[in-house]
This record gives sequence, C-alpha cells and structure tokens, in this order.
Amino acid sequence: MEIRALTRADLDAFQGLRRERLEMEPRAFAESLAEHDATPVEAVERRLASSSGDQFVIGAFAPGGQLVGMAGFARNMRHKSRHKGVIWGVYVQPTWRNQGVARALLVTLIERVRSNPGVEKIMLTVSIHQIAAQRLYRSLGFESYGREKHALSVDGAWVDEDQMVLWLR
Repeated sequence: MEIRALTRADLDAFQGLRRERLEMEPRAFAESLAEHDATPVEAVERRLASSSGDQFVIGAFAPGGQLVGMAGFARNMRHKSRHKGVIWGVYVQPTWRNQGVARALLVTLIERVRSNPGVEKIMLTVSIHQIAAQRLYRSLGFESYGREKHALSVDGAWVDEDQMVLWLR
C-alpha cells in the first residue's frame, strides 16, 4: 500500500473516489452528490495542484496503483485561527476496510500536519452512526468536545455529528 499526497495527475481517480463515497455513504459527508457533480473539474484540479502544508489530500493506493482511500486537510487561513485545521473527506472503499488503510492515511496526514509550524490542533466531525470511524479517531488521540444535532439533512432524515479534536502541542 502506497500512501502519498495526491497531485494533479491523480485528478480522475480522486474525482471517481469522491463520487463513490457520496453514493455509498451519503450520511457521512456534508457534500451532496449534486454539489459534487456541479463542481467544475478545474476547481478540483486547482485544489490538487495547490497542495501545500496548509491544504492537501492524502491517498492510499493499492498494489497496481488503484486509489482506494483518501483523507483531506485544510488549515484555517484567517490570522487569528491559523493554529487549527480540519480533516475532511475520509473514505476507504468497502473492500479495503478493516485492513489498516484508514489508520495509515490518518497517521500520514497527522505526521504531515505536525511538521507544519503553528498548527496546534486538528478538528473533524463524524456522524454518530459511524462507530468504527469514531473508534479509530479515539485510538489516534482525538477526543469529543461536542455534538451537533441535525448537522445534516439527508433525504429528509437528520444526521447528528460528533465534533472531535486532536491536540498536537
């Protein structure tokens, strides 16, 4: 398994995996399938091309080069809140789950963020029905600090989310 930052060259694989995650797990992501489909490919390409310590996407590649997992990070760019960033879009294809892929993605992401001066904490949200994801985040040192009721509305059903933080320093 190769874990690395995605680049412009990974655009098609990234777009495919982003779409798959929204089809497979609509209650786990704030982005809707319609929003994904309406996003210009050029905007996504710019995101991958502008990868830096402040914003990036990590991908997990199976032997043979297929992108099977991803996790994104974005640092807050406002001067008063540059000490924090957020993990977004964590997804691993179902056939690759329970094999350490998500853990490897997150460990790589956290290590990269730790090397970024001034980032004190990493935040994320996780749907309360995602028990395995919550367990993984806690095992990596994340702690819950709140719950947002009705955080998402998916096909007329409410989804509550736990808010979690990992203190780096």
